[in-house]
Amino acid sequence: MIAQSLLDWLKPRARARARSSEPWFLIVAAVIGVIGGAVAAGIGSVAQLLHEFLFAIPPEARLSAIPAIEPVWRCGFPLVGGMLMGVILYIFRKPRPPIVDPIEANALRGGQMSLGDSLRVGLENVVSNGFGASVGLEAGYTQVSSGIASTIGMRLGLRRTDLRLAVGCGSAAAIAGAFGAPLAGAFYGFELIIGVYSVANVAPVLTAAICGFLTARGLGMEQHFISIPGDFHVEASAYAPYLALGVLLGLVAIGIMRLISLVEQAFQTSGLPRFVRPVIGGAAVSLMALVTPQAISGGHGALYLNLAETTSLSALALVILAKVAATSTSIGAGFRGGMFFASLFLGVLCGKFFGMVMALAFPAHALDPTVTAIVGMSALSVGVIGGPLTMTFLALEATGDLAITGIVLAASILSAITVRQLFGYSFSTWRLHLRGETIRGAQDIGLLRDLTVGRMMRTDVRMVLSTLRLDGFRSAFPLGSAQRVVVTDPVGTYAGIILVSDAHAANGDDEATVDALCRYRKDCLTPEMSAKEAARSFDAAESEELAVVDDPTHRHVIGLLTEAHLLRRYAEELDKARRDLSGEV
Repeated sequence: MIAQSLLDWLKPRARARARSSEPWFLIVAAVIGVIGGAVAAGIGSVAQLLHEFLFAIPPEARLSAIPAIEPVWRCGFPLVGGMLMGVILYIFRKPRPPIVDPIEANALRGGQMSLGDSLRVGLENVVSNGFGASVGLEAGYTQVSSGIASTIGMRLGLRRTDLRLAVGCGSAAAIAGAFGAPLAGAFYGFELIIGVYSVANVAPVLTAAICGFLTARGLGMEQHFISIPGDFHVEASAYAPYLALGVLLGLVAIGIMRLISLVEQAFQTSGLPRFVRPVIGGAAVSLMALVTPQAISGGHGALYLNLAETTSLSALALVILAKVAATSTSIGAGFRGGMFFASLFLGVLCGKFFGMVMALAFPAHALDPTVTAIVGMSALSVGVIGGPLTMTFLALEATGDLAITGIVLAASILSAITVRQLFGYSFSTWRLHLRGETIRGAQDIGLLRDLTVGRMMRTDVRMVLSTLRLDGFRSAFPLGSAQRVVVTDPVGTYAGIILVSDAHAANGDDEATVDALCRYRKDCLTPEMSAKEAARSFDAAESEELAVVDDPTHRHVIGLLTEAHLLRRYAEELDKARRDLSGEV
């Protein structure tokens, strides 16, 4: 009883402090960071234990880094994982809205996420990766951490801007903990989840990222380092091949995203039930595991293996093709997971392949394959995931070498430009685009999308029947009493708008009806129209005021909206969004 009374006393005060005090919000961010780091460590540990148990690998070894899976029958575990995923999908077979990820939550829903859905994503991600599907764990890390952060924020009653920031803190902490890179985690939150870097966001997100990093390290997650040749140095004039690599891997990123979409569409058009598709995908991944274990799981171990060891061009090409095929099949078939680590691994392979080809073609100007691998790692990841600063800081924290940072950033920017100009989406936003969404990032467009005609219209509409005589209309509406009046037919259907000045200026029979003077008969708005759609309707109709009807079929008038009010409300929302981004009060 005492504990409950104390909790009841603390809860409203904590909510008030978190909403109004920046130092108190930093405490919330730190708590979210600790939780995010613990989530990353927990999910990673469970997946690793599954790998050790199912594939009989030594403790602390990485599945994708072993020479071969022995005995061979263990290569069938991706098929078993597909069956288990099928069971999960069968349990959740009833139609329901798609699960909202952190990017969509922050772009459209003001940071609101379902904790239950997020935990389900975490479970599916662990099953997928643990049984060997070619997907990364970062989808589970960020989804669960952000879902918990969103739940905490909603319980504290945080404002929309702060709730979006809390979701960004959750994702930043998870990435920082998983990769041992607090700066990369923070900029993951800025670039990909919040959608913008601003002074107001720096302290909470960095606090969460550092807490996530420290928590994950304290729970035993290892931080891997990449060694750069000690004599590495590059002049500005020698940037050209690295910049070319950035453009090339931007094109490769587009190809990978297109391929995944084609595989997914092929499964959808096959007519197979959703719960059967992972079984087919798991069987295909099992066959690829026979070719090379580097094709399965996230590829964490294989990344460092390929950086450290010398291999042939043919072996690299085989692993690249196998990994692309396994990843596209896994995601397309319905396994749950992310492309973050898969794109890092493929970037290393493609970068190293590029360096080796350049060494053969231009022996006098040979590039170090380790350097091209690191540049490729960042460039391909930026093309697929986005966030050039995120990947640049990841490379910096993994290598500890400032000399390579400029090359990585330049190649990453060119990769991002290539993808933006020729494709326009990252992997996450492309999948939302396939669902019918139009967002290009996590920038908050939800407020503007929620600014519908139904919210802005006024309902006190003055209406007359189209059968009303002109003399009656002039008596009811003398000049100066109103500018426009909505006209309906005898059954209540919208018939147009009559200008009061037109009625008083009309010459002819006073017994004529107002129907002949009606304007904008076909021009009207509906309540669900967005502000942008309504603005286009005003431009097309060349009217300053339009009627709002219940639907295009019945056309019963329910309100009226002026163009001036629409533009004023739209400008107010834009200004609010600008102030939120800049941290202005």
